[in-house]
Amino acid sequence: MPKFSMSEAFKLAKEKLLNSGCSEENCIGIIDGILDAELSGIKSHGFHYLPIYCNHLKIGKIKGKAKVSAEKISVSALKVNADNGFAHTAINLGFSSLFDMCTNSGIASMSIFNSYNCGVLGFHTKRIAEKGFVGMGFTNAPASIAPIGGKKAVVGTNPFSIAVPLEGKAAIIIDQSASVVAKSEISVRAKSGESIPEGWAFDAEGNVTTNAQKALKGTMAPCGGYKGFGTGLLVEIFTACIAGGNLGTQASSFAGEDGGPPSTGQFFIAINPEKFNSNYPATMKTLIESIIEQEGARLPGSKRQAAFQKNKVQDIEINDQLLERINQI
Repeated sequence: MPKFSMSEAFKLAKEKLLNSGCSEENCIGIIDGILDAELSGIKSHGFHYLPIYCNHLKIGKIKGKAKVSAEKISVSALKVNADNGFAHTAINLGFSSLFDMCTNSGIASMSIFNSYNCGVLGFHTKRIAEKGFVGMGFTNAPASIAPIGGKKAVVGTNPFSIAVPLEGKAAIIIDQSASVVAKSEISVRAKSGESIPEGWAFDAEGNVTTNAQKALKGTMAPCGGYKGFGTGLLVEIFTACIAGGNLGTQASSFAGEDGGPPSTGQFFIAINPEKFNSNYPATMKTLIESIIEQEGARLPGSKRQAAFQKNKVQDIEINDQLLERINQI
C-alpha cells in the first residue's frame, strides 16, 4: 500500500484541490481536516473524500473561490457566511473571534450558514478544547433519517460533538451522529462491494438491508430509535432553524452530483468552565478517573486520540484503488 509523509500527503491534496478550482486560501482548512481524520484513524473522512471534494468543486457544488464573511451580532455571538465554500474556511475565520469572546464573556456562540460538509465534527470541537474551553458543535446534512413510524427522510445523520479540556488538551471527545453509523461508512462499503451489518440502514421500501447500495437509496437507521431521531432534530434546529443553513430536506447530497451547493449549517458554542466553577479541573479529573479505573472501560474519544499520537510519527497509507482515483483528478 503506497505511503506518504505528512508533507507529501499535504502536497498531494493541495495539488488536486487547486487543480479542481479551489483557491489557495480555501485549501488549507480542508486539508488539515483530511489529514487529522487520517491520523485519527477515521479514514472514511480522510483521503476517501478527496475525489468527491474535487468533483464537487468542478461541478459547482462547492465554491472554490468562496469569500467568507463574518458579522459580530453581540459581545458573545458571531455569524459567518461560508459563501457555499468549505465549512473549514468559515470555521477557521470565526474561531479567533469565538475564542476572544469566550475569554471575555465566559460563553460564546458562532453560527455558520451557506456551508458545505465540515468533515469530522470532533476535529473542530477538539480545537476549542485545546484552547481551554468546553466546545460544543452541531452540523446538519442532507436528509437521510425518517421519523419513527415514517419512511420519508426528514433529517440528516446530523452529528453533535462535545470536547472538554483538561491540562491543555481535549480530555474527552464525544462525536456521534443521529444515525447508527455515519453515512460515509456505508458509502465506503458500497464502493468496495462489502455488505453492511444488519441494523445500519433500510432500503427504499423501509425494510432492513445489509446491501450497502440499497441502503444508499433508502434511509439510515437512527441510533437508539426515537432518541436518535430526536438528536437529529435537535441538530437540525441549531443548524438550519437558528443558523440559517438549508433544512436537510432542501440540501443536495454530499456524495452525488445532483443539485447545487448543499448550503447546510453549523453551530458552535465555547464555554470557559472555570468562569462557572473554579473547581472544574478537580471535578473533571474525578469524573474521568471514575471511568478509566474500571477494567475495559475507555473515555469517549480516547481511541482517536491514541491513534493520532501513534500515527503522527508515521506515513499515511492510501490504498491502491483510492490512489488511482486521486491520481486521475
